[in-house]
Amino acid sequence: MTQIIQSLAEIAADYDVLFCDLWGCLHNGVEPYPAAVSALQNFRRQGGRVVLMTNAPRPGKYVQEQLDRMCVPRDSYDLIVSSGDAAQDAMFAGAVGRKVWAIFQPKDEGFFSDIPAEWQDAPMIERVPLDEAEGIVCCGLFDDMTEVPDDYRARLTIARDRGLPLLCANPDVVVDLGETRLYCAGALAELYTDLGGQSLYFGKPHPPIYEMARRRLGLGKDMRYLAIGDGIATDVPGAVAEGIDALFVTGGLAFDQFGPDVENPDPAMLDEWLATRSENPRYSMGRLR
Repeated sequence: MTQIIQSLAEIAADYDVLFCDLWGCLHNGVEPYPAAVSALQNFRRQGGRVVLMTNAPRPGKYVQEQLDRMCVPRDSYDLIVSSGDAAQDAMFAGAVGRKVWAIFQPKDEGFFSDIPAEWQDAPMIERVPLDEAEGIVCCGLFDDMTEVPDDYRARLTIARDRGLPLLCANPDVVVDLGETRLYCAGALAELYTDLGGQSLYFGKPHPPIYEMARRRLGLGKDMRYLAIGDGIATDVPGAVAEGIDALFVTGGLAFDQFGPDVENPDPAMLDEWLATRSENPRYSMGRLR
């Protein structure tokens, strides 16, 4: 049974490093949550390290630019590691070939054009039409404001028949932009898998993003880590797989499942909801604070 807490400060002394999700925890896609910012700042002031770990399909420096535009203070975190970082590493390593059909938006251009130093001498990645591709790289829908995954069914069926692997740069299925719910790359990868295609993942809950975070911090698995997130299919199972504790933020993606007060989830409703998903995060709270 998960333990509902009222603030991060209640348990902060038990941990050295936080792996903190962004959307639904630190911000809502439009503006930051002031209480969450303060909680992370306080953790760092007490000597802790904060990694903002996101399934955004862009390299971390572009995520930081977005946070700067939202006025998220840089003293609230030490490092940003994205699914885009881990997936980009796999793409340049040739995980889905060198000629790829890319499903992305202009904001994701850096995923292809901003080549990490360690891959500067690697053979180039060429974006080509589907009928010329060796694989697929999916950063998200071409237009996530108007499209749904089923709009891609015919093209993904063709890709499946050709045996193309799909590299998913963002395992999230949906995300909330303010009050609007949008589909992410994970929704297309999920559809592709359902069609019988092969989808490859590198963000949460899969190991590469955690390995990259520890490597960039220069820390090993012996530190005391806490994963914070609102993704019951990503943040929580990712923590379990890494052998670390999870703090589930109920007021994010599942905000409407635990009673009328987003800040204070109903314990019985929460326990029942978690049980149906076979997940048991060590801690839960309404909003990060």
